[in-house]
Amino acid sequence: MFVRRNVTPLVPALLSVALLSAACAGQDDAKSSPNSASSSATPHGYVEGATEAAEQQSRLLLSDPGTGDTRVLDLITGKLHDTARRAGVTALTTDGRFGYFHGADGTHVLDSGAWTVDHGDHVHYYSAKIKEVGELPGGPGASVRGDAGVTVVTTANGRAGVHSRADPGKGALGAPDRLPGTYAGPVVPYAEHLIGLTRDGDAPAKVVVLDRSGKRVATPEAECEDPEGDAVTRRGVVLGCADGALLVHEDDGTFTAEKIPFGEDVPKTARATEFRHRPGSTTLTAPAGTDAVHVLDVTERAWKRIETGPVVAANTAGEGSPLVVLEADGALHGYDLSTGKETTVTERLLKDVPEGATGEAAAPVIEVDRSRAYLNDPAGRRVYEIDYNDDLRVARTFDLDIRPSLMVETGR
Repeated sequence: MFVRRNVTPLVPALLSVALLSAACAGQDDAKSSPNSASSSATPHGYVEGATEAAEQQSRLLLSDPGTGDTRVLDLITGKLHDTARRAGVTALTTDGRFGYFHGADGTHVLDSGAWTVDHGDHVHYYSAKIKEVGELPGGPGASVRGDAGVTVVTTANGRAGVHSRADPGKGALGAPDRLPGTYAGPVVPYAEHLIGLTRDGDAPAKVVVLDRSGKRVATPEAECEDPEGDAVTRRGVVLGCADGALLVHEDDGTFTAEKIPFGEDVPKTARATEFRHRPGSTTLTAPAGTDAVHVLDVTERAWKRIETGPVVAANTAGEGSPLVVLEADGALHGYDLSTGKETTVTERLLKDVPEGATGEAAAPVIEVDRSRAYLNDPAGRRVYEIDYNDDLRVARTFDLDIRPSLMVETGR
């Protein structure tokens, strides 16, 4: 296992942390209840027991559904941490700090102990101990979305509950505050509010904006037929729809919803239904059927379809970086986002590439942060760290003692 060596001078790094902390000293204090419309995280995201750092404290959460084994890989030190065995896991998601292990019996929460608080003009990086938190109410099929203030659990039948973010940070899960009504997809925290979709019978879903007590405060004039997929960007919340996407944006307390259509007929099997991107980026990716990738430039409000080989996984860091695609040949392929042309291909990295399965045979994923991409190799029991700005060079290889069939990155 390779270990990153940090050669950043220590004193300037610590000084930058001190200056940024001082700059935030006058910002809003935390509100104790998630139901306040002005609720926010504690000052600059600090919680008791955490350590602020000068660089992103990235960690990978890894799960082997076949055995129930889970691990946390610290990408700064290269150290692998054991966590409680978790049987029956079928999916693994994250909100940037907490890992959500979804299964038939519900959702287990693990605090990865790494997170970033983004103030727009600067960010704060924190690390703390890895902790088991407990089971989220909501049952099988629940979706979890969170920000610095709240975590929202939306059940398979459309009911939603709001949890204070402070509770799991302290290692416990309090009772949620229930939102009224039902929703046609996950309720997403954004701009100190909650974004949801409601549906009346067979009519297309409509966007609603709630404060954090569940009171409806806005209903932008927008519809979303057959909603599936969502992502939070600096430009707003993107919701996947049958004919493209809806962008819900807040500006000085006013919420608007803008349609971003595909611009062409896209069959249901080639729709964008699962977005992946670098946190903070406004460039989203999604498979477009089996042999292409949708790229959505949220800033330009424009879709592009990039023809590739058979797609297993795709992601990008955004403007100036390539589209990175794992194809059925087991190699990573890089494509220019502006021209759609293939620019580089690695050697075959994965010998066994499952496609489109879930759980034990889940397809590999590509996680992207500010400088690196990570590719899990379940059959090979390893994770590759990729320098996507250097012709997809393999920077490090982490050999593991489990099959990392499920993987998410935290600390971003």
